[in-house]
Amino acid sequence: MSYEWLTQIKWNESGLIPAIAQDYQTGEILMMAWMNSESLTLTIGEQRAIYWSRSRAKLWRKGEESGHIQKLHEIYIDCDADVILLKVEQIGGIACHTGHTSCFYRKLIDNKWIAISTPLKDSHDIYHKG
Repeated sequence: MSYEWLTQIKWNESGLIPAIAQDYQTGEILMMAWMNSESLTLTIGEQRAIYWSRSRAKLWRKGEESGHIQKLHEIYIDCDADVILLKVEQIGGIACHTGHTSCFYRKLIDNKWIAISTPLKDSHDIYHKG
């Protein structure tokens, strides 16, 4: 497999690129995370979203703990080659670690961030099984 397409990406100084996950059917923006060349290559190979966790400094297979996997349908790069767009199927309907469908559930209203949706599941129930 040729990886010439990787050289066309404008990685930041840390070797990362922002990746936006979008629902492939509704167009809703689900989340943003970071990818490095390994996570991007694995995402394409496994056909599921795999990100680079900056806080844990390791690969992060979306849904590895929660079961909320992002199945890859299409992948795009923006005109400047510095942002990736993943069109995904969000398994279980929850993309955010808070239990919301999307990480973008707070809207600026009258100079305050207001939650405009409720979680589908309590985050404690997602990550603290036992």
